[in-house]
Amino acid sequence: MFKKHRSKAVPPPIHNNHELENNNVVSNRTVPVSPVANSLQFYCQLAHGSPTAFVSGFSNVRELYEKIGEAFDIPAADILFCTLNTFKPDMKKLLGGQIGLEDFIFAHRKGRPKEVELEKSEDSLGLTITDNGAGYSFIKRIKEGSVIHNIPHIKVGDHIEKLNGENMVGKRHFEVAKALKEIPLGATFTIRLVEPMTSGFGQIAPKNSTRGTKKAGYGSGKETLRFKAGGKAEIQEQDDSMDAGIEKINLILESFMGINDSELATQIWELSEGKKNSMDFAEAIDDSDLAAFGFSDDIIIELWGCITDARQGRIK
Repeated sequence: MFKKHRSKAVPPPIHNNHELENNNVVSNRTVPVSPVANSLQFYCQLAHGSPTAFVSGFSNVRELYEKIGEAFDIPAADILFCTLNTFKPDMKKLLGGQIGLEDFIFAHRKGRPKEVELEKSEDSLGLTITDNGAGYSFIKRIKEGSVIHNIPHIKVGDHIEKLNGENMVGKRHFEVAKALKEIPLGATFTIRLVEPMTSGFGQIAPKNSTRGTKKAGYGSGKETLRFKAGGKAEIQEQDDSMDAGIEKINLILESFMGINDSELATQIWELSEGKKNSMDFAEAIDDSDLAAFGFSDDIIIELWGCITDARQGRIK
């Protein structure tokens, strides 16, 4: 139906500064921000408790973590992930490919490491893996009733640091998911995890600032800062159909590949812009760096279907 000879190579690392210029379609509503530091500041706290700081001057997630590290005098490598408008490790509030201009950022630091030995008694462990865009993959979802669900020491938000002694730091989520999938059925393996730091936040809450660089309050803005391909950041008006489409794309990626990645989902949505049918969309995928994923025709059809549903307002 589509191209007959898609690449089946192992997908290359796709970082927040990866290049993908030709297929990006920028709406007339967007305003390039370069550098972001000149116009935006965001409130930030450490999720386990800290004073409020301001971060600015970043155009991708890696740079954001560096700015947070500078603000709190901690290594950027200590940050596992960030959530928006909640200090809890709520995966529905995970910072992905965008930040609302009035969102409050909570950075979750590395906490206690732990090792668990378990047997792979089923083909699927029941994990959905995502990553923070800066080298750490972690557990975004645990399927109820799965092998992992019955192990209380493994929790949502845990960073997967090692598998059977092999270092997973620096690997993308799809590489970690592949490594888990390739563990033979019936084999016993060891997984080393690092949980996010918790405690001490009860008496601390976001505070409004009197500084004139940002409106008081958080989490209610209609504009968003989106991290784009090529390491760019752009301000856009909130687009409900786009957000719904990206969320559904993520569900498809989870169903077919066991990963969840808002940046990847956003990149797929961007490749669909200006395309009028599934053939054009498939060609755009094949002509981009995403060709290395070797998406099957079934995935392409599912993705195009959800994109057209979102465009026509059939996804809420």
